[in-house]
Order: sequence, then C-alpha cells, then structure tokens
Amino acid sequence: MLHDPNHLYIFDTTLRDGEQVPGCQLTTPEKIDIAKDLERLGVDIIEAGFPVSSPGDFQSVVELSKAVNDVIICALTRANKNDIDVAAEALKYAKRPRIHTGIGSSDLHIQYKFNSTREEILERAVAAVKHAKSYVEDVEFYAEDAGRADIEFLAKMVEAVIGAGATVVNIPDTNGYCLPDQYGSKIKFLKENVKNIDQAIISAHCHNDLGLATANSIAAVQNGARQIECTINGIGERAGNTSLEEVAMILKVHNQAFGGLTSNIDSKLFTYISRKVSDMMNMPVQPNKAIVGRNAFAHSSGIHQDGFLKHRETYEIIRPEDVGLEEADIILTARSGRHALKHHLERLGYTLDKDTLADTYQRFLTLADAKKEITDEDLLTLVQ
Repeated sequence: MLHDPNHLYIFDTTLRDGEQVPGCQLTTPEKIDIAKDLERLGVDIIEAGFPVSSPGDFQSVVELSKAVNDVIICALTRANKNDIDVAAEALKYAKRPRIHTGIGSSDLHIQYKFNSTREEILERAVAAVKHAKSYVEDVEFYAEDAGRADIEFLAKMVEAVIGAGATVVNIPDTNGYCLPDQYGSKIKFLKENVKNIDQAIISAHCHNDLGLATANSIAAVQNGARQIECTINGIGERAGNTSLEEVAMILKVHNQAFGGLTSNIDSKLFTYISRKVSDMMNMPVQPNKAIVGRNAFAHSSGIHQDGFLKHRETYEIIRPEDVGLEEADIILTARSGRHALKHHLERLGYTLDKDTLADTYQRFLTLADAKKEITDEDLLTLVQ
C-alpha cells in the first residue's frame, strides 16, 4: 500500500470503539446511515466492527462493505486464526478491505492478560499478520498498551510485523496514560530506530482517561505518525477516544506548523454529523466541548462581546461557518455589556439613542440578574 507522507489519514472508529459504550449500540441500518455521512465527511478509513464478537457485528461489517465505495473498510480482530478468518469473510464485499489485528505489547499485558513471554507474543504477532496478509493486502497491526510498553521491545515488535507485511502499525495509548511529550517521543524513537518503518504508516490511537487524547495524537503527528484513530464527539470506552473534529480543526488552524499536511475532511459537516451521532447513540455532547459543543461559539462575557462585535477575530480563532454553524452566539446574561444589548436590539429592528439605551440597559441588568438567560421576547418587553 503506497501512502502519501504529506497526507494525514483519518481513521474513524465511531462505529466500533464508539459503539462499545454502554447504551450506544446501533442497528445495522443506523450504522450504514452514519457510515455514508462519514464517507461524505472525508474520512479515509472506517472501522466497521469486530466481526467475531457477535452475529450483529459480523453482519454490520458485511453491509457497510457493500454500502460505501471510496473509503477503506476495516475489521478488528485479535491475533488468532479464527478471528482473522471471520473478519476476512465479513470483508468479502469491501472494495478496499483492511484487517486490523494485534496483541498486547506491555509486560503487564504479556504477563497478566496473556500469561505469556515476550518471545511467544512476538511469534503470535508475526503469525497473525502473515495470516491476515493471505487474505488482504492492507493489514494494520495494533501493539496494545504500547503507551506502557518497553520501548526497545516495542521497536522489535514493530519491525517484526512490518517484515511480516503490516502496512500500518498502530501504537495505542490504550489506557490514556501517556503525557504528550512521552507519547511523541515513543513515535520518534520508532521512526528513528525501526529500520523498515518507511514501509508502513504509524498510527496514533489515544484514549482520554486524563483528558490528553487529542494532545497525544497531535504530538504523535508532530513526530512522524500519519494516521489518527478517532471518533465523532470523542465517544468511546471509559472517558472516550480522540475527537475527530478536534484533530481536524487543529490541523486546519495550525496547518503551517504541520508543514502543510493535508486531509480530506470537510469540516462544514461537523455540526450536522456531531448532532446526528449524539441523537442516534443517545449520547449528549457536553455544552463546552471544543468545536461542536453548544457553547463552543457562544460569547457571554461583556468584555468578550464588545471585542467580538468590533472585530470577530479578537475572540474567535475558528469561524462558526467552518464547522457548519451559521454564526456565533452573543448570549445575553447579567455579564453582558451595552454593546451586546445594542447588537440584539438592532437585530430585532430597534435603534435606540444613547440615553434610551442607557436606561434600557439598567432595566435589562435588573431582569438579567433575575433570569439566567434573556430571550427575544424579554427584549421586546423591555423596549415596548
């Protein structure tokens, strides 16, 4: 698989890792609906499910493979023959199939989860990749709990699986443990010390247990990773995964810092797809969530509102239109100033002279102290 070193591959796992959240299970038609939107959004890879886990998941991978055209469809497995056989069967209709197999790489996982040794784990990893490669050209290998793995052993494992045919190596911080500089330096070490690393894409798969998933994924890209595994709204196991909309907008806002890296993401679809995933999975988005939260473009402090109304870039680094919102909100509360009140009155068709505005503003403050938020009806009552 040839890859473009100047392209950041977006691997969406909303329908696999995101869907594992209790209460967020989707039916196959719902998964297809979201998958088609993800294709429109411009993701490069959709992880469609874990086929061996249930008949429903198997069927979802089969149907998603039929429903999408340009995106790589990926199926997750463990490092065993049966899992891989089942995944290959589920992917038989995929135009661009990928098998995602892997095994634990940290001593904690090797000892306590697998009751095994480093040597045996290495053999199992290589065997799994070779078996997957017998079915598909595109094989991704995950070194589970790489965030806590011994770096020398991790490098040895990565070199071995690339030698066996892996086209992507996923370095997951499975427990959301790493600090960004630690995670970034792991990627850098692999980039500099694995002699066949140029034959594969390094992928970042980060969890948000300490709120660092996005920061860690960005640190990985700064050190040579070229695929980020993420979900819409950052949903996923425990505290969630890396948020797709956050990494895409970081790449857009700081594009020069990333040497002009490209992605196919159409950010104008973020608000729509965020709300759709939230509704279908019954998973509310926190109001202060970056990019897609209800308050992400809402200004309520009087000082901020005044600056924003004079020149929007004083308090806005992303235009709401860029993420599919019509405009920023100027929220009227007791913290708002005259400028915000004047803005909203003019929007409603009222232009007040200076003295009338000053009087209206005092009455507005009294009302705003008594109410959490002021509506248009409240404003009309004030001026009438």
